[in-house]
Amino acid sequence: MKKTVLTVMKFIGFFLGWAIFVAVLPLSSSKNPAIWRLWAELMPLLAIILFTLIFWFMEKKIGKKKVRLHLFDHPVNGLLLGVLAGAAWLGVSVLGMYLSGSIHMEGTNSIHLFPVWLTAAFLNVVMQELLVRGYLYQMVKQKHNIIAATIATTVLFTALHGGAFEAGIIPVCNVLTMSLLMTIVLEYSGSIIAPTIMHFLWNGIGAVVLGGVSLAEDYPSLFMTSFTGNDILSGGACKMEGSIIVFFANVILMALFIMAGFRKKTRSSVYMNGLNGGKL
Repeated sequence: MKKTVLTVMKFIGFFLGWAIFVAVLPLSSSKNPAIWRLWAELMPLLAIILFTLIFWFMEKKIGKKKVRLHLFDHPVNGLLLGVLAGAAWLGVSVLGMYLSGSIHMEGTNSIHLFPVWLTAAFLNVVMQELLVRGYLYQMVKQKHNIIAATIATTVLFTALHGGAFEAGIIPVCNVLTMSLLMTIVLEYSGSIIAPTIMHFLWNGIGAVVLGGVSLAEDYPSLFMTSFTGNDILSGGACKMEGSIIVFFANVILMALFIMAGFRKKTRSSVYMNGLNGGKL
């Protein structure tokens, strides 16, 4: 019981400390909206890096085993997996909505400093993944188990996207399954790189290119995209994030990664048994 209370206190302290610190950080004085947004995404990211380092080193200071963060493990495999899985995730969702007649491209917008907007979206994703699946996830997993870590961080991720509750059950389910998918990919790949790349492709292309994913209101979109027809398919006001097609894409990818993870463990177990048999 004491261990659980200490974990909860550490979890809440980390999040609240980060949130308060972000609230007092200075905003950019730039009148350029792209630069302003870049600064607005950079500050929370720097804050989460700072708090991660503080809490990570505190584990060592008090004589406890440091939490393994798995930030840079398997970088090449993580990058490739993130790109391939992220492209498949977004591609299946967009294709499904296109075939259902829910998504229509009506032209393009001219965006000043488009790479800066994409960079801002990337910083936002890195911040989210470090906050949800960085120290907090690994800390709860190490001190308890993977189920507790998954539940705690999924609740946090969903709370950060609280607007989904006002939109209806499908947007909430999409947020929940997206968080679970990112966690499954984290566990499968052994690194936070893969889910971060997947998340960025979803936000960067889905929002800044297609205009179908909700970020901060000032983010522009390269394409003028309309979502029409049945709200269950088109997502209504939530666009892609409110579509049941995205929910099914999330669930299918979750199932595929879970099965791939079981096969991976089975192969590893067979290999280790073979080595042990050889020694005997």
